[in-house]
Amino acid sequence: MESKVLINNFATRSFRDIADQDYIAARLSYRHGLYSQFHWQSLQALEKYLKAILLYNRIEARNINHDIECAFEHTKKLPFEILRSNCTDNFIKHLSNFGRFRYLESSYFIRGPKLVELDKAVWEIRRYCKILDYDKKLPDGKLQNMLESEIEMIKKSEEIPPHKFKISGGLLENIIDKTNNTNTARSALIWQNAFFGKITRNLVRVPAPFHAVNSPLSLYPEILDELLKYIFLPRDVVNAYREIAKRKKR
Repeated sequence: MESKVLINNFATRSFRDIADQDYIAARLSYRHGLYSQFHWQSLQALEKYLKAILLYNRIEARNINHDIECAFEHTKKLPFEILRSNCTDNFIKHLSNFGRFRYLESSYFIRGPKLVELDKAVWEIRRYCKILDYDKKLPDGKLQNMLESEIEMIKKSEEIPPHKFKISGGLLENIIDKTNNTNTARSALIWQNAFFGKITRNLVRVPAPFHAVNSPLSLYPEILDELLKYIFLPRDVVNAYREIAKRKKR
């Protein structure tokens, strides 16, 4: 099998399919009040969707790691623009600020219906998460490039109920189609979801909490140097708390 097909298969299975699962896990975490996990899983999902898009389009992006803003910088090299709302951009900034801190290195807060913001962000970005730039053989034997047509279909998806836009062979779509009541992933995915499901939802009811947690280092920055003898902390975190500790001594 040619490498082009195998690489596209990697983009689908290792990035898009895993992102779909991260997305469902994030919805579960939010529903059960696990907001730190919600932030991290949401970041993981969107990061992997972007990595899939970049790989489908053969954009070199080896330096992303878990930096979602870096991933968006790479999308500027794509032969199309990823259309998204201000709501999605604001949600991504929120995740960029808080999602990468898995060990409470930084204080965080959550306010408002962030689950709906996640659903919207996933729907807007995931639309591009498939092979868009390919050639189709016409009846006369000629080849027609389909990129422009695919992008036009994505643009038109904003004129119809969002749940009607589907990715052929997508994991989320397969989960939604399995109506067996024992499928717990399906119930987690479609619960109060205006973007993925079987029916049009004009209204959803989700918790809109205000929840904030202080990092131990924000409370006691003077322990930083002793802590660094035993654990690793990112350089930007270390520099920030060193500065805070200096100001606290004054």
